[in-house]
Amino acid sequence: MKASKIKLGEIREMGADQMKEKLVELKKELFNLRFQNDVGQLENTSTLSNVKKDIAKLYTISKEMNVNIS
Repeated sequence: MKASKIKLGEIREMGADQMKEKLVELKKELFNLRFQNDVGQLENTSTLSNVKKDIAKLYTISKEMNVNIS
């Protein structure tokens, strides 16, 4: 699984439904990465922080746009 950083412009172009879908996808990915990290299978631990930052970006921009995605 390769975590790619989301650009702020991409998030701003998304609609509320797309933001919700992306948030669910990122939370699932974060869960899987945490599990892999706990059992020692995660090679690149920086992907954990990248996914967390992407989730934070989604929440921040949704708040700016007054969109409830939680």
